[in-house]
Amino acid sequence: MLFYTHVSDQYAPFHTKVITANVRDALHVLDGLLYHLSDLKIKEHYTDTAGYTEQVFALCHLLGFRFAPRIRGLGETRLYTPEVASAYGLLEPLVAQRLNLRLIRKHWDELRRLTVSVQAGTVTASLILSKLASYPRQNGLALALRELGRVQRTLFTLEWLRDPDLRRRVLVGLNKGEALHALKRAVAFHRSGEIRDRSFEAQSNRASGLNLVTTAIAVRNTVYLGRAVEALRAEGLQVPEALLSHVSPLSWEHIGLTGDYVWRPETVPGEGAYRALRQ
Repeated sequence: MLFYTHVSDQYAPFHTKVITANVRDALHVLDGLLYHLSDLKIKEHYTDTAGYTEQVFALCHLLGFRFAPRIRGLGETRLYTPEVASAYGLLEPLVAQRLNLRLIRKHWDELRRLTVSVQAGTVTASLILSKLASYPRQNGLALALRELGRVQRTLFTLEWLRDPDLRRRVLVGLNKGEALHALKRAVAFHRSGEIRDRSFEAQSNRASGLNLVTTAIAVRNTVYLGRAVEALRAEGLQVPEALLSHVSPLSWEHIGLTGDYVWRPETVPGEGAYRALRQ
């Protein structure tokens, strides 16, 4: 089992889901964006290659989310166009095949109904994506969703290739997630971080508890970083606000994750003994 966690740009986990290790992350991307219980208004979401499919591209577009995955080998990804490849001159070698826009128009009303159902929670995004992926060639809606996803992936690929700010923003967002995962691995050292709980409830409780501990560390660090900045400014040093946005609150080298143990002699009537006192 794995804990699939969504992280905000302020390093805070806002949704965690227990998933099986043999399922692709992309099926669960939209669950965290739609069904989290926080007040966050998600506009843009970053994933790595495992979190991307053409269907996710399509549904994110229909639901109003900006989907920006870091796709492995994106520079070699082929494009999909409305016209034949020969109509694009020098870009012809990059074009994979022609888009079937007629299929999108034919199933447009079904795509809208699907979007409303997923947004309202009538059916979860992960469930419908897994169902549509089971028989994609026999399902017109699945094919239309794939074609719409190809449109969005092509547009994203072109923007990725020409916009260094987008590439930098995605890398920063993914690094924040990796920083949180590193902290979680440091905290969950019991049994080398293996999840041995059998029930889904116990697994969910363990995921929530891990989030609680890591969030408490981040909050504690944020408070003391603020005090450190105030102390520096009180001494007359300049600490630019723009610099603070690059400071992470997820460091733990100064935190004793296993506790501190002090051994001291204590006299007990009738015998001498040492007692382990945990502070």
